[in-house]
Amino acid sequence: MDDTTFTSVERGTRFAEREAFKVGFIGIGKMGLPMATRIHRHGHHVSTFDASSERIGMALAAGITVQRDLDAVVASAEVLITSLPNDAAFESVAFKLAARARPDQLYIDTSTVSTDASSRVAQAFDDAGVPYLRVAVSGNARMAETAQLTSIASGTREHYQRALPLLQLLGPSQFYVGAREEARVMKLVINLMVADTVGMLAEALAIGQQGGLDWSDMWRVLCESAVASPIVKAKAEQLKTLDFSPTFSVEQMQKDVGLILAAGADGHIPLPMTAVVAQSLQHASALGLASEDYAALIKLSLPSAGQRSNV
Repeated sequence: MDDTTFTSVERGTRFAEREAFKVGFIGIGKMGLPMATRIHRHGHHVSTFDASSERIGMALAAGITVQRDLDAVVASAEVLITSLPNDAAFESVAFKLAARARPDQLYIDTSTVSTDASSRVAQAFDDAGVPYLRVAVSGNARMAETAQLTSIASGTREHYQRALPLLQLLGPSQFYVGAREEARVMKLVINLMVADTVGMLAEALAIGQQGGLDWSDMWRVLCESAVASPIVKAKAEQLKTLDFSPTFSVEQMQKDVGLILAAGADGHIPLPMTAVVAQSLQHASALGLASEDYAALIKLSLPSAGQRSNV
């Protein structure tokens, strides 16, 4: 089996039989904190450093050790993990880690970032002689809290196997997809389909509203039809009661769709459907919906159906 083949992990390994790691976790935001907490609660020693006093307080409340600075986090860890919001933050932290990390440590990044940024960081860690594992996590903050994330890793298979006991704590499925930036690409593939699905739902629901269908009936039928999928069913639970509180915001999806379109442009791949979704996200943001769930795209189509007051 070559290094580009998908492989899922075997089930049934008992957590009690696994080695306890000393983990330095940098980036304790909406995704990072629940992941770090999950790892801590399963017997691994987790320490962190963060510039935000609010996030530090939340980490302390979760039982996570807070260090005085980044140097102290690196010095106390066997495994370094980052969860950061964008390319700039990722590169800023990762280059500092590469300058401080030891060859016996393992660096794992779980951020959604571009392949270009990840490749630059990979070179820095190669130069430092420190192994680097890219781990894309598919899911939102609620799924992180309930350990329902899917982990998609690339790097050397040896270091994937070393990290696997930690990744298994984050959710039921783990995949190894290659030796370099394949995990980054796979995350873009998934997020493209998620974004385009909501764009499709917006138009479909507008047609249904125009035709006089009941809002709840539409969701009930969609979830039992040939077009049902985990993402459609998840959104149905939230949107059948018109709840647009964010599991993943318009602003966050704009960032990810930007990465997708950039990847398409780099490869000379036309992405017309995703480009339309990008414009819809921009429209939603301009209307003040940036902090709402990305499913707020649905709100943009409904007025054209003449049914705005009904939803």
